[in-house]
Amino acid sequence: MAFQCQRDCYMKEFVTTVASCCPAELKQEIGGKKESVSGFTVKLQDTILFPEGGGQPDDHGLITDIPVLRVTRQGQDAAHFVASPLEVGQEVRVKVDWERRFDHMQQHSGQHLITALAESMFGHMTTSWELGRQRSTIELDTPVVKAAQVQALEEAVNEKIRAHIPVNVKLLYNDSPELEKVRSRGLPDDHAWPIRIVDIEGVDANMCCGTHVSNLSHLQVIKLLGTEKGKKNKTNLIFLAGNRVLKYAEKSYSTERSLVALLKTGPDEHVEAVDKLQKSMKLVQKTNLNLLRDMALLIAHNFKNDPRRGNFFSLHRKEGDHEFMNIIVNEINTQETLVFLTVGEEKGPGLFLLAGPSEQVTQLGPRLLQLLQGKGAGKNGRFQGKANSLARRGEVEAFLQQRCNQFNLQEE
Repeated sequence: MAFQCQRDCYMKEFVTTVASCCPAELKQEIGGKKESVSGFTVKLQDTILFPEGGGQPDDHGLITDIPVLRVTRQGQDAAHFVASPLEVGQEVRVKVDWERRFDHMQQHSGQHLITALAESMFGHMTTSWELGRQRSTIELDTPVVKAAQVQALEEAVNEKIRAHIPVNVKLLYNDSPELEKVRSRGLPDDHAWPIRIVDIEGVDANMCCGTHVSNLSHLQVIKLLGTEKGKKNKTNLIFLAGNRVLKYAEKSYSTERSLVALLKTGPDEHVEAVDKLQKSMKLVQKTNLNLLRDMALLIAHNFKNDPRRGNFFSLHRKEGDHEFMNIIVNEINTQETLVFLTVGEEKGPGLFLLAGPSEQVTQLGPRLLQLLQGKGAGKNGRFQGKANSLARRGEVEAFLQQRCNQFNLQEE
């Protein structure tokens, strides 16, 4: 059966009746985690909310004033998941989230147009596509799409949009001779006749269940952003259609203005300015690295030359890395001295290194991890890793000093 959303893709409100309402659960991503939400599955006599299918996501909208969180196809019915129950037989007004719907229409019809011309112009067949939240992707059955082909394809699809070509929906039966001219990647197992055909006049006829514009001019414009390497010798063609192109241009201009303010140069000089900054940053990083190495050597030598030095050395610095700590350890005789080093924010995450007599380090390492809430491992008299928090560093230092003294008493 064809739903009202498929018969009239531009209808924004629709009055129908509730056919059934049953308790159900929906898995939703909340805060990056999938959680089950309790609610109800509602089936209507008909609907203008499209259930996901054909590579197109489902619609959002309202039944009365109740938000519809998900729409899926169950056999010949559309199942609407809502948080509150509805009475069977109740007359309801259904409203579609038009901005989301029209966006999907533009991207889906745009995909049909790009797919048809990519095949007719270059013989590149479409094997799949994805309607993403910000950009859409068409998987082409070819290892390479040349830049000149992308440009020619973009010019061709926008020429068709300017030509104001109608897009019609037809219903064909299994004995229709027109089926031989229809593009298809195969019918689903649960299909039922008639078959819905989306026909871009003189360009493409394709089996499809999705919602589409009624004229290519409603696509406004298509921008091919480029290609990416796909799987198994295929190429992903990335595109935007309609309002997404306008939003992309607005966002790009906003970014450009921000870069002008930061780089103090015009848009045409941004690449050169960033390149200079990167080279300067590499030089600064190299200089800082050399300074850190010299500082590490100086710190170690100062300790070794201190006549009052003991058998325990502890140091924390905000700046540094594993190499900085290892240089210090390499310069100090850790067979006689227990060394505890940390780098990072005083009460935030950081790096640590414990070095000294192997027996001491092996015994003290696990307790060190516990106090620093860290992860690490050790061998040959060194134990190092990452600390989630250095807030208890002072406690660790006192603990190590105490244990170091105990070891010395045992030796005496």
